Amino acid sequence: MKVTKGGTVSRLLKSTKIPKMFHARQTFPKEAIRPEEIPQTINQELSKEQFASLIQPGMSVAITAGSRGIRNVDIITKAIVDFVKSRGGCPFIVPAMGSHGGATAEGQKEILASYNITEETMGCEIRSSMEVVELGYSERGRKVVLDKNAYEADGIIVSCRLKPHNAFRGEYESGPCKMMTVGLGKQIGAETVHTDGMDVIAQNIPTMAKVVLEKAKILFAVPCIENAYDETCKIEAILAKDIMEREPQLLKFAFSNMPKLIVGEGDVLVVDEIGKNYSGTGVDPNITGTFSTPYASGGIKVQRTCFLNLSEASHGNALGTGLASAITKKIFDQMDIEKMYPNCITSTVLASARIPCVVATDKEAIQICIRSCNKIDKEKAKVVRIPNSLHIGNIMLSESYYEDVKAGRYPGVEALDAPAELEFDQDDNIITPIII
Repeated sequence: MKVTKGGTVSRLLKSTKIPKMFHARQTFPKEAIRPEEIPQTINQELSKEQFASLIQPGMSVAITAGSRGIRNVDIITKAIVDFVKSRGGCPFIVPAMGSHGGATAEGQKEILASYNITEETMGCEIRSSMEVVELGYSERGRKVVLDKNAYEADGIIVSCRLKPHNAFRGEYESGPCKMMTVGLGKQIGAETVHTDGMDVIAQNIPTMAKVVLEKAKILFAVPCIENAYDETCKIEAILAKDIMEREPQLLKFAFSNMPKLIVGEGDVLVVDEIGKNYSGTGVDPNITGTFSTPYASGGIKVQRTCFLNLSEASHGNALGTGLASAITKKIFDQMDIEKMYPNCITSTVLASARIPCVVATDKEAIQICIRSCNKIDKEKAKVVRIPNSLHIGNIMLSESYYEDVKAGRYPGVEALDAPAELEFDQDDNIITPIII
């Protein structure tokens, strides 16, 4: 695709005014577990008799590690590994990420390494394979499979994050049950879970998870929950027999700790960086409103959304760009179709990988969004800018929000300075930082 700065598109957008913007701070509940406290927290939790008694000397224990950008995931994983060792067990790590990493063993190990999870840092083996064993069929008639290395272990510990999903709603969304069926199911299991469509996935996950709990040696789960600042705020161990009852309760807690864009609505949303380390669809639609299916809703309401950069941790997987109104040439040039399409084929959701409008620069990405909005005063466009969908404590808002913020119309939002023009470098890429 030929995208050239200075061509017809650039000329059409040149006169589109980008409004002055100001820095703002959003304040949310901030209860958190400090990183240095995590090993002790996990050790205390797992030292409870009902968990500790399950780890016997000499037994091999598979510990799951996923593909999401979970805060402190390396510290959490290492603490679980160390606890198993302290009980005389022989731990190893299993990538549990469905089809991510290009649906290859090497790709999945590469993703873990980007999160500082390696054999050297964890002090144990990482057994990465796409091979699965068949466990049986769910009550809905769906075949249930499990990672072969995990199945052959003497026990499995399901370590994961528990949070609302980005494409459907149900009692079980992203958490232990999804990790057991989608993550440990590898590409085959993930595709089976998704094959009936996102309107049915909320039924497939728990019914298939029941088969895993019955046929596999799940010892317990250790889900973590994050607060609105992407900080670890809760870690709780759950015995295998209690997962089906406890997970929905913790999901409600996770919902209550989610961040949001407090202004609620606007005209244009600008996201500085997207990536698989932020969400399966590049950004969390629970924040941005860019849902890939009609089976979930929420987030800010805007007419247009643009994405400016792709995170290095995504390794070229730009899934989610199809949900934007516009992206930059930078993102387009980094796209690795071999990393993106396996996710789409597995989930059966193609919208996330479509190509939106591609423009030459950050400035043009913002301009095309403003220019194409309907029924607004484009000289006073309401623009919200965020660094990514995980870190929205510090944001930028356009001048049209300023007086309302100063007047306290948006409780929890504080103006940090006065509106000023955004600054761009010689290539028209934005250089005004969000955090001041």
